[in-house]
Amino acid sequence: MRSTILLIFSAIIFNAVTAQIAKAPLVKDGEGPWPQLIIRGVTLINSTGAPPIGPVDIVVENNRIVNVANVGAPGVSIDPKRRPQLKEGGKEIQAEGMYLLPGFIDMHGHIGGTEQGTPAEYVFKLWMAHGITTIREPGSGNGLEWVLDEKKLSAENKITAPRIYAYSFFGQGAKQPISTPEQAITWVRENQKKGADGVKFFGAAPQIMDAALRENKRLGLRSACHHAQMDVARWNVLNSARAGLTSMEHWYGLPEAMFDDKTIQNYSLNYNYANEADRFGEAGRLWKQAAPPFSDKWNKVMNELIALDFTLDPTFNIYDATRDLQRARRLEWHDNYTLPSLWKFYEPSRESHGSFWLHWGTEDEIAWKENYRLWMTFVNEYKNRGGRVTAGSDDGFIYETYGFGYIRELEMLREAGFHPLEVVRSATLYAAQALGAEKDLGSVEVGKLADMVIIDVNPLENLQVLYGTGTIKVTADNKVVRAGGIKYTIKDGIVYDAKKLLADVKKMVEVEKAKTGWKLKQPGEE
Repeated sequence: MRSTILLIFSAIIFNAVTAQIAKAPLVKDGEGPWPQLIIRGVTLINSTGAPPIGPVDIVVENNRIVNVANVGAPGVSIDPKRRPQLKEGGKEIQAEGMYLLPGFIDMHGHIGGTEQGTPAEYVFKLWMAHGITTIREPGSGNGLEWVLDEKKLSAENKITAPRIYAYSFFGQGAKQPISTPEQAITWVRENQKKGADGVKFFGAAPQIMDAALRENKRLGLRSACHHAQMDVARWNVLNSARAGLTSMEHWYGLPEAMFDDKTIQNYSLNYNYANEADRFGEAGRLWKQAAPPFSDKWNKVMNELIALDFTLDPTFNIYDATRDLQRARRLEWHDNYTLPSLWKFYEPSRESHGSFWLHWGTEDEIAWKENYRLWMTFVNEYKNRGGRVTAGSDDGFIYETYGFGYIRELEMLREAGFHPLEVVRSATLYAAQALGAEKDLGSVEVGKLADMVIIDVNPLENLQVLYGTGTIKVTADNKVVRAGGIKYTIKDGIVYDAKKLLADVKKMVEVEKAKTGWKLKQPGEE
C-alpha cells in the first residue's frame, strides 16, 4: 500500500509498483512434515458448529489429516489400545489439556508496504505466531508478481509464511485508466492469465464495475470491494452483489444501500475526500443516516444480500482506534513488536493513510461508538439469518499491528454478539468458503490440509489468550503470570513454535531500535 488514498487510486492502480518491501528469507523455521504426525489427547474446537470434544488423537500423514479419533472421556485414563498407533518415522505431540483449532484465515491481509517499513519476514512471522495459516492479499500492493512469488515459496514451504491468495487492485498495471466495459473485461482476463486469484475493487463507473465483476465471476475468480465514497453514490453494495462480488470489505456501500430519505451521504459543505480527517470523521456519522435496524428497508437489503450468498468481511478492528484513540496508542505490544517505522507511520499525519488524527476528540469518538453499535447490529443479525461473515484485519494501519489486530477482530466479532464458536467459524470455515477453498481448509476433518492451532488454555473462555502476549492471570498463590499465547501453529503438517516466531519478531524490533537509536514516544512528546 502507498501512503495516501490518492496514491492508492493512481500510482498503484494505473502504474507499476516502484517500491517493494524485502521478501521473506529462504529459511525453514518449522519441523516436519513427517510421514505421520499424531497429536495426542487434545480437545478439538472445530469450526463446523460442533461443541468442543476431547480427548481426541488427530493423525496427519505428510500434510493431510487422515483420522480424528475419539480416544476416551475427560478425566479418565486413556486405554492405549483405543489409540492410533505411531508408525516408524512418525512424530507425536503430547497435547493432553491443550486445545486445537483449525488454522485461522485473515481475509484482509496486506503484506506490509514501503511506507510502513515492514519486511515480509516481520509480517509473516507475526501472522504465523497468531495462528494465521492463510491470508487473502487484497490488492497486492507490492506488485502481483512479487506476491505470486511469495505465494509459490509459501506453498512449497521454503519460507515461513501463511498460504497466500493474491488479489490485484482493479486496473493495477494498466497502461491507461480503464474507461470502457471492453477495457474492463480485457484487464480481468489478463489478470487471470497472470495468475491472480481475484480482484480488489474500490468502485468505478457502473457499466465498468458490472462488466468487470461479471467477467471475473465467469472466469471462476473471486472478488472483494471497498466501496469508496468517490463512486458509492452510483454503485453500492447491492449493485456489486447482484453483479457477482464475493465479499464486501469494511462497511462502505452498505449504509448507502439503506438510505431511505436521501441518495447521497450528508457531507459537510467543506468536505474534501483527500483530507482523511474529513473522510474518517464523517464516515463515523454515516450509519445514523441509514434506515434504522429491523426497518423494512434494512431487512430488504439484508435479505437480498443473504439470498445472493454474499460475504461480509467487516474488519471491525481496523477502525477500533476511532472509539478510543488513547487505548489504541497504548496497546502493550507496541513496545516490543511494533517496528519504529510502523509506529512512525501510525502517528498523526496529513499524508500517511489512516493517520487522520489531526484534531480527533470526544465528539468523534462518541459518533464512532454509535456507528459501531449500528454496524455490529447489522453484522450480527446477518449471521443469525444465515449470512456468511468472515474475519479480516487490514493490519498495518491505524495502530493495528499485524497478527495482534487479527485477534482483536475476533474479540470484536464477540462484541457484536457472536458466540465464541461462531467467531471461530467465521475465522476458519466461512473464510475458506469465501475463498472457494473449503475442500482443503477451514476445519479439522479427514482429507483436509493439516493447518491447525494448538494452545494450552481454553480460548473460548477468553479470546485474549490468543494474543501473542497472552493475558494476565493471578495464580492461587497470588502470583501474576501470563496465560496463553499460541503454542504451536501447524501449516501443511509442519509444526512451528509460535512463541519462537514471536521472539524472532521482538529481536527484529530490538535490532531496528538499536540501529536507529529510536525510543517509542507518544505523538507530540518531546
